[in-house]
Amino acid sequence: MRPPLEGVIVADLTQNVAGPFCTQILGDMGAEVVKVERPGRGDDARAWAPPYWGKESATFIALNRNKKSLALDLKSPGGLEVLQRLVKRADVLVQSLRPGAIDELGFDFAAAERLNPRIIYCSITAYGARGPLRHLPGYDVLMQAYTGLMSVNGHPDQEPARVGTSIIDMGTGMWAALVSSPPCGSATRPDTPSR
Repeated sequence: MRPPLEGVIVADLTQNVAGPFCTQILGDMGAEVVKVERPGRGDDARAWAPPYWGKESATFIALNRNKKSLALDLKSPGGLEVLQRLVKRADVLVQSLRPGAIDELGFDFAAAERLNPRIIYCSITAYGARGPLRHLPGYDVLMQAYTGLMSVNGHPDQEPARVGTSIIDMGTGMWAALVSSPPCGSATRPDTPSR
């Protein structure tokens, strides 16, 4: 039995938890995920240790299985050219860069769609693309506080407490994977010519 997303190519411009969890799910369903990382440093989660698995951050490994990593300097013309080639052949682009970064790179939805009219574009942000908070960054613990989740966690007569896992980031990643998955059979398959 073939995995449902076999033949789907995902351009992964994500880091930390929500975006990588999304693209990990797509990879688990058979997609080929190409994770783009900064040269020398990579995804911030590479430094989130201990715990380690060998010499690697266990958190990074847990969120990035089934992926190929590609180190690209997106501030250089050569790096942007490689990213353009990747986006042209991808079925899905998922990005969770800091607010405004994707626009600075020239890879917002309109630009990606010009390169590849069939691209499924998923942008993961803390507060959405519109509204007064759209430019603010967001980490799971901030979202737990902001939404009131911490107020119902912990012990009576003590300060609000964080839920132990990154539950909002993981929920966001799961929903993002659901909405960015192409319908089964609609992606370019290895045995069909690509556009």
